[in-house]
Amino acid sequence: MTTIILRDGRTLGYSEYGDPRGKPVFFFHGIPGSRLFRPPDEVTTRLGVLLICTDRPGSGLSDYMPGRRILDWPNDVCALADSLGVMKFHVVGHSGGGPYTLACAHALPERVCGSAVLCCAGPADAKDALNTMTPLNRLAFSIGRFTPWPVWRLLIWYFYRMGHDNPSYLFDRGAKDRSKADSEVLAEPRVLELNYASQSEALCQGTRGFALEARLLVRPWGFRLEDIRVPVHVWHGTEDVDTPVSMGKAVAACIPKSKLIICPGEGHMLLFPHWEEILKQLISE
Repeated sequence: MTTIILRDGRTLGYSEYGDPRGKPVFFFHGIPGSRLFRPPDEVTTRLGVLLICTDRPGSGLSDYMPGRRILDWPNDVCALADSLGVMKFHVVGHSGGGPYTLACAHALPERVCGSAVLCCAGPADAKDALNTMTPLNRLAFSIGRFTPWPVWRLLIWYFYRMGHDNPSYLFDRGAKDRSKADSEVLAEPRVLELNYASQSEALCQGTRGFALEARLLVRPWGFRLEDIRVPVHVWHGTEDVDTPVSMGKAVAACIPKSKLIICPGEGHMLLFPHWEEILKQLISE
């Protein structure tokens, strides 16, 4: 666990996992999430990967950045890469971290070797996307684009205010809507505790950072997927009810150098059982 100070004075938090001399891969957490969220360390180490997990602004150790955009994120990633002496790297994002991964692929083609998005939150207008989504996510994607910031901020506070001190509360509340595949993955104590720790850390500064993240996610991202020239692997499970597979298909259809990998019977947590495949495919480029 460590931090750097960015040019504008903000603190950016990150953690490194895996092989210290390995191929650098930046991993971007979902929403809410933090640098503590990552797939199995033993796989990362065995494949010779240095996994660099970040806290986005307002999460964990990273200072809140008012008025930020998704396209501001590549600048932070470049600053971190420079501080670590890394010139070329891969980027991977899970769920709400997907748009930030795609932003890096869009803005940093000279530095990003390849990218992968795992159960990526995609366009809200993707065909049938909202029909199979959990009620809470459906509400966010339905009203988030139109709700005034003060009202949105209040809603996020109301639903997630207990997330730091009692992360199990949010997981237990959503258990009835969870796919069978995700319930099986989260039945492993290590995975469940990792999710608890990541979410608690994500909300350690309160809900303001998460509120802005969620707002950015459901609104236009500020760049065209069609303009991405870096190869993108789009992984999605057919049983994902948090970000339905239709979102992954819509994202892949727009990106010229995309490869869509559909995992039958898998849910939103497919990165845990498939991490070795994901990494092998990514670093082979």
